[in-house]
Amino acid sequence: MKSFKPSWGKNEMSTPQFENLRASSLYCNQCKTAMPVRERLLLVLADKEIYDYLCTGCANSVGQREVTFSEKRLAQARPSRRKQAVPESRLLLP
Repeated sequence: MKSFKPSWGKNEMSTPQFENLRASSLYCNQCKTAMPVRERLLLVLADKEIYDYLCTGCANSVGQREVTFSEKRLAQARPSRRKQAVPESRLLLP
């Protein structure tokens, strides 16, 4: 089982939105096709967390993702880009 490591280096130009990626589907050797995956926390270490990607079809492990605590803090410090629900008092109804 191989961990996904980006091919670009830290010195090259990279945009912050691509530093923290999560897979939604990966190729499964057992199913012989790309399948949706779910992420499971596998191991918590002093400096990082390791997540395992499991195929939703056969529950086979298809990859891993490592998140360092500095990356996690950085992601939490950034404001969320998702739209927040508009309070009812601000909704304009016809």
